[in-house]
Amino acid sequence: MASLYFTYSAMNAGKSTSLLQVAYNYEEREQKVVLLTPALDTREGEGKIHSRLGLARSAETFTGKTNLFQRIESLLKRQAIDCILLDEAQFLTPEQVWQLARVVDELKVPVMCYGIRTDAFGNAFPGSATLLAIADKLNEIKTICFCGRKATMVYRCDENGTALNSGEQVAIGGNDRYVSCCRKHWVEALAAAGIDQQSFPLIEDV
Repeated sequence: MASLYFTYSAMNAGKSTSLLQVAYNYEEREQKVVLLTPALDTREGEGKIHSRLGLARSAETFTGKTNLFQRIESLLKRQAIDCILLDEAQFLTPEQVWQLARVVDELKVPVMCYGIRTDAFGNAFPGSATLLAIADKLNEIKTICFCGRKATMVYRCDENGTALNSGEQVAIGGNDRYVSCCRKHWVEALAAAGIDQQSFPLIEDV
């Protein structure tokens, strides 16, 4: 039976590496995979899934206006597809998550989504929240805070490493802009930036 999977973690836990490994495993068995990534993430070039270990693959891109059910249904008319692998799933819209659920239920193709749950201000990404609500199977990839506890949060920082206490929900970046940490040290980092824990959630312009 096809299923909708959501693999999540804090940043820099190896989600893209895991996705690329799954793609390799399928292809080693001569099965066809389709890789998808948001068009807005161009850090390694448009249509690229890149891991911190240096692994990279080309992928089809989508925007917030793409109907993913129609896209995949069209692809299926030209070729067999054994699995859909989607990176940066937090950038999906809730509607697109339901479209992927239709791919699983109606087209019988498994869909594996990889992403993060919350933004730098402790708010759930809408796409991730919907995946957490309706995915058939959830998997957490763990990474650690500098203190040794499990990292579950991430904060955005400036060029000096100081946490930022406001901004838009979506801001593309890597280790130069984001730090993964445990909840305790996330609270401390934002408190140092002038945010009182009693004021969470932190921003209203998401």
